[in-house]
Amino acid sequence: MKKRRILALGLSAALTVGLLAGCGGGTQPTETSPTGGETTPVETGAVATGTNSIRVCFASEPETMDPSLNRTVDGNVMISHLFEGLYKWVDSDPSGDGRNGATAELDLGMAAAEPEVTDNGDGTFTYTFTLRDDAKWSDGQPVTANDFVYSWRRLVDPATASPYNTIIAMVKNANEIIAGELPKEELGVSAPDDHTFVVELTYNCPYFLDICAFPNTMPLREDIVEGNTTWTDPSTYVTNGPFKMESWTHDAEIVMVPNENYYDVSSISIESLTFALMDDANAQLTAFNSGDLDFMQNPPPDEVATLLADGTLIAGDYLGTYYACFNNQKAPFDNVLVRKAFNLAIDRNYIVEMVTQAGEIPAGAWVPESVVDAEGTSGPDFREVGGDFWSVENTDEAYQANCDQARELLAQAGYPNGEGFPETTYLYNTDDKHQAVAEALQQMWSNVLGVNVTLNNQDWNVFLETRSAGDYSICRNGWIADYNDPVSFLDMFMTDNGNNDAHYSNPEYDAMMTTVLSDSDAAGRMELMHQAETLLCDTDCAIAPLYYYSQPYMVSDRVHGMYYTPLGNFIFTYATVE
Repeated sequence: MKKRRILALGLSAALTVGLLAGCGGGTQPTETSPTGGETTPVETGAVATGTNSIRVCFASEPETMDPSLNRTVDGNVMISHLFEGLYKWVDSDPSGDGRNGATAELDLGMAAAEPEVTDNGDGTFTYTFTLRDDAKWSDGQPVTANDFVYSWRRLVDPATASPYNTIIAMVKNANEIIAGELPKEELGVSAPDDHTFVVELTYNCPYFLDICAFPNTMPLREDIVEGNTTWTDPSTYVTNGPFKMESWTHDAEIVMVPNENYYDVSSISIESLTFALMDDANAQLTAFNSGDLDFMQNPPPDEVATLLADGTLIAGDYLGTYYACFNNQKAPFDNVLVRKAFNLAIDRNYIVEMVTQAGEIPAGAWVPESVVDAEGTSGPDFREVGGDFWSVENTDEAYQANCDQARELLAQAGYPNGEGFPETTYLYNTDDKHQAVAEALQQMWSNVLGVNVTLNNQDWNVFLETRSAGDYSICRNGWIADYNDPVSFLDMFMTDNGNNDAHYSNPEYDAMMTTVLSDSDAAGRMELMHQAETLLCDTDCAIAPLYYYSQPYMVSDRVHGMYYTPLGNFIFTYATVE
């Protein structure tokens, strides 16, 4: 998924159960959608619509509400309130109200107990889950193991074309089914009875239980899905999570109310949870100030510093990276010298200090800080072990050295001082913050390389389609981990991965990651991932990471009990309002 900053507020607490190594879009869900807005010092505590209701904003109209097809963080947040997987995220520090860091930890959801794990002796493992007896759909029918079998098969079915199908690549035959070599019925999942769900893994995947809490692996009812082609009608949107969809007014709001058939509905105190669908940051801030919104993210860049200083804006933990995405198959960015020149010309310190200003960290590589390495949380993280591939030292001398090398590389590519460089456009989705970053990049590439880059913005859903289709030269991108393991950031650049927006293809890289995705040896797979990252960022320079995300957000003083994960999932299920 997409986005990150790094404040060590309490990440270790959040990375307890199940977060063994690193969602990358996976991950990843892929990335956050647009938000923003101008801010002035706010007075929180005003009452949003409905005295016992919560109104939040994460993005404009979602790309999809189909759990199998979702690839965005805003979609993840919404879907996680409507559906529940074998596992779910719970609050490990209920006293924090979401204001003291990412405190979520993995716990049982639809599963009644921890799975029985069998080592088959040949490198494969079998997980046997028992479902809870009181799990029901919002229409009152029981949740069965066959609902998981259907959902997981649908996820890898080539006919579904899910961009997240490789999220369960560790399941037996998943890769062969995705490639069209086997029928979906050959996936290593089964339901011996209504309450038993069996999964066969090709190796001892360290983050498998995290995957069991991910939206793409949540159960689906075959009789509902096969007759539901839009996923927009609340009357046919049957859920098994804490909420159900009451209404969807397109480009305005999605209203959720407690699911009376949810096993823990008695613990839900709010009457409704409304997702306002807005992409205008100024409008969001105005709504927050007036009490029409209880939660929003990413205020206008010009106001971030002030809001951080007065405590209105919280810079939370986030495992993700913001990056410029080169189309590796389209001239002139099919030339590695051009890609390297554009990458080195970026002043990352200027961007985080003068443009974004929300605690982001300049990126010297792809995988962000706080993603674990072979020794787990007890040892150095993946970034500390791997180091940087270009200098992010905050000095004029270091940046000038990068610029000198960038100009030399562009000249070697045949464009001395930018002469003869073809017309190039940088694409981003409509948002004040993304526009500010785009304008900074435009100026840097002009000043350093003598290249004229024009800017173009599109609405969120149009932008996603344009980027996926490769109809661009350079575009904005971001990725948020789906689980705490480097593979969440690295498998997405395999040739056929649905999230490979850079259209990067290197057989050596594919071979490395194929081995990683079937390797139970922690040290061996980590070493391969360091080699893969070197190939991706240094040798081929397929992308230009700008910074490691932070997660700025504002929450009304009247809201208590909200919590979030460093993977970008905010949870309001058990929140209360004054």
